[in-house]
Amino acid sequence: MGHKIDPRGLRIGINRTWNSRWYNKKNYKKLLQQDVMIGEYIRKRFKHASVSNVETERSVAKIRIVIHTNSPGMLIGRGGKGLEDLRKDIERKFLFNEKLRTQIDVNEVRTIEENAQLLADDAAMQLEKRISFRRVMKTMISKVMYNRNVLGVKIELSGRLGGAEMSRTEWLSQGSLPLHTLRASIDFAKAVAYTTYGTIGVKVWLNKKIEEDSGNNKQQN
Repeated sequence: MGHKIDPRGLRIGINRTWNSRWYNKKNYKKLLQQDVMIGEYIRKRFKHASVSNVETERSVAKIRIVIHTNSPGMLIGRGGKGLEDLRKDIERKFLFNEKLRTQIDVNEVRTIEENAQLLADDAAMQLEKRISFRRVMKTMISKVMYNRNVLGVKIELSGRLGGAEMSRTEWLSQGSLPLHTLRASIDFAKAVAYTTYGTIGVKVWLNKKIEEDSGNNKQQN
């Protein structure tokens, strides 16, 4: 499988679903762009709140935004004031011409080691703090493989690593990572670290354990 293929897209309908769940044949392009802009705005606004994913559900008179984060308290705020301010800002910036009721839900991501996006963001943040890229990769590999629900992990860094004159790519992996097996639960994420030497790209692959198989096998037996 080529490096330019996103393993998440190949598994939609198998063990993954869409981030935007609605149907509108007439305004499909406009609404999809709107969902992307809302997700980027939330990630940028709560950059230090470890937002892993933003999902959108639409109906005739309602839009529901589900935010997956490792720090729900930073989004909710005291007495829910943070969510209320976020709802008003989203309606003012993106939904000002639409009469939709906006609902924002927050789901907590309890384990960072099982989420590729949080791992990629954490690695980028460490690189921006001038921590050695080899130390970042080795620390992440050891921390992730300690989790029993992860079967394999790979991290790849590209750019002027360590302030070198020429950019290069370094990667480190451990465990099994079957990208060709569509039944495998592969999580993938990208992030960018902005350093004094330029930008460094971060890619993370995770092979997570599928717990449903064991239950299905028991029922069949």
